[in-house]
Order: sequence, then structure tokens, then C-alpha cells
Amino acid sequence: MDDADVPEFWRSLGLPGIADVHVHFLPERLLRRIWAYFDAAGPLVGIEWPIRYRWSDEDRVAHLRRLGVRMFTALAYPHRPGMAADLNDWTLDFARRTPGCLPSATCYAEPGAVDDVRRAVEAGARVFKVHLQVGGFPATAPELDGVWGLLAEAGVPVVVHAGHAPVGTPHTGPEPFAELMARHPRLPAIVAHLGAPDYLPFLDLAERYERLMLDTTMVFTSFFDRTLPFPAGQLGRLRDLGLAGKILLGSDFPNIPYPYADQLAGLARLDLGDDWLRAVCWHNATQLFG
Repeated sequence: MDDADVPEFWRSLGLPGIADVHVHFLPERLLRRIWAYFDAAGPLVGIEWPIRYRWSDEDRVAHLRRLGVRMFTALAYPHRPGMAADLNDWTLDFARRTPGCLPSATCYAEPGAVDDVRRAVEAGARVFKVHLQVGGFPATAPELDGVWGLLAEAGVPVVVHAGHAPVGTPHTGPEPFAELMARHPRLPAIVAHLGAPDYLPFLDLAERYERLMLDTTMVFTSFFDRTLPFPAGQLGRLRDLGLAGKILLGSDFPNIPYPYADQLAGLARLDLGDDWLRAVCWHNATQLFG
């Protein structure tokens, strides 16, 4: 499958398109710094990672339209204090002028984080992104406790990079994230990359907590399969969680080193059934976000 085949993929399933909960749009200067970091295989990347879609915002939005991605996010994430409020202004404005984009926001573990998040929610943010690896802070940081409580009460999902992949830090992995969920069991969290490489404990957490979900980002592609393969013996659990609304399509577009279609082809190769594909690629996200 290549990108030109994607519309036929979702049409063959009887879907109106695709919903992708893990797409990045950021201010150009910051995005180019991120791309340069990937080019250099920086310490939190660790492997060669050539960005496939190094295009303008307009060209990337147009490509999503051609693919049939009808719902997508504009996930941004700060790497230091003092960035989150400005990023939220940018991503929320981007969503206002980009049909199909969910109003997206972020935060950093710093004093005033809960105020940043409250302002973003009041401005219409419907999904948040927290990157524990890049941010370099624990999910249980005291500055975030009010944030998690606010998002849980408001029912606003948050995509959390909580797993060790591609390079682990003291703040990533299932144990610290499990501590967060024990404190905030009603938090509607979406764990990025299925929690790779610790798939099993994150599946356990998704089964334990009603509002905890996982996204498929990069998993089941040949790029991930070489080093971080999903255990074949757990596909039954993955099927059940998907049909229960807990697995959502994510891609990491545009910061991927292969065609967008590879993500969908990898899901199709699992042979978990058309109902599962329909749920993961459309219904679960649209039911979550409306």
C-alpha cells in the first residue's frame, strides 16, 4: 500500500474517512528545530530517522485531505518552561482556521501549569499532549497534579508519551504512569505508541482503567517491527481493547521516516477483522471526540 491507496482502504471498510489522534503541527521555527534534532539522531532519538513529510503546513494539510484524514490533532509539546502558553495560542489558532483539526493544547510541569491548561480548555481545547520523555519530568510532578484533575473533571483526553521508545528516561515507562493512574483513575489518557516497548504492562493498565486508551502510532510498521515488535501472543487482547473503544489510530505524521500508508498497511496485516479496523481507524476516535 502507498499513500495513493489510502482512500480505497477506508472506502472498502465503508468508512467516511480516517480519524488520526497523533498528528503534529507546530510553529515553523520549533518544527524545524525538531526536524534538525531527528536529522542528527539526537540523544532522545538514537537512530537514523529521516523525516518523510518535510513540507509546509499547507501542503501537509492538503495531503491529509487527499488521504481522507477527516479528523486529526495538532499536537505540540514544550521542551522547557515558559513555552506552553504560546504554543497553545498557536495550536488553537491553527485549529480555528483548519477544518477537521481538533483544537489541541499542551502543558509543562511548571508553576502555573494548571492555569495554562484551564485557559486552553476555556478557549476550546479538546485534546492535550504531554511528552514526558522530551519534557524531562515525571507524570506525578506536583505541578501537574491539578492539571490531571482538571482534565479528568472536564473529560478532555490527553495524549501522553509515557513509554520508553525510542529512548527511555527516568520518567518514562509503565511504573511511573501506573502511579499517575492510581492517583487519577478517571483521567481520559491516550498512551502514545501503545506504550512501546512495554506493551504488556500498558495493555494491563488499559484493561484496568475505564478511561485509559492507547494509540497505534508507529507500531506495526516495518520501521518499528525491526526493533520494537508487538508480541504476537497479545493480539487477542489488542483486538478486544480495540472493539471496546480503547485503541485509536495514531501516525506521528509528519515526523515519520516512511509513507503514511505504512501505518494502515501494518494494521491491516494483523488480520483482526474489518470491525476492528473500522473501530480503530474511525469509530473509536469519533465516539471519543464527537
